[in-house]
Amino acid sequence: MSDRSPAPGALELVQALVNTVDLESGADALDTAEGRARFGLAEADLAGARELRESLRAVLLAHAGHPPHRAVTPLGELLAAAPLVVAVDTADGSATLTAASGGPLASRVAVAVAQGLVDGTWMRLKACEAADCHWAYYDRSPAGRGRWCSMQVCGARAKMRRYRAK
Repeated sequence: MSDRSPAPGALELVQALVNTVDLESGADALDTAEGRARFGLAEADLAGARELRESLRAVLLAHAGHPPHRAVTPLGELLAAAPLVVAVDTADGSATLTAASGGPLASRVAVAVAQGLVDGTWMRLKACEAADCHWAYYDRSPAGRGRWCSMQVCGARAKMRRYRAK
């Protein structure tokens, strides 16, 4: 739905996962083998992936100052079970956080969130204010107060609704 460029770095994974479902049409990319392959998911992983997606959406709505779209499992609970490893390079001593053992989706998301926290980009990943959208977008506005995934679509609709209500 969004005409914005993707989120930076590892947050692109989070954005892509949240945007696998189009709330307006109900189409879910995770229903297809191709959509699941993009995230390395088997059909048995679908329930957990969808739960993670909706918990992420609730957090991204909170980043934009909006209440959750529905009751969800807190993201912290889902990520607490994600196995992570701190890898240390013996040559230069640098350290990186990586997903353990092949990287289940929750671990890869946990790494993306941690990298976003370190980079200062995590709070700029938001979900659209429009109730029939909630598309994830990266807010590149100078003040960080973006409200819609697309000003041309969701923003225009909201402004038109306000105008008509007057």
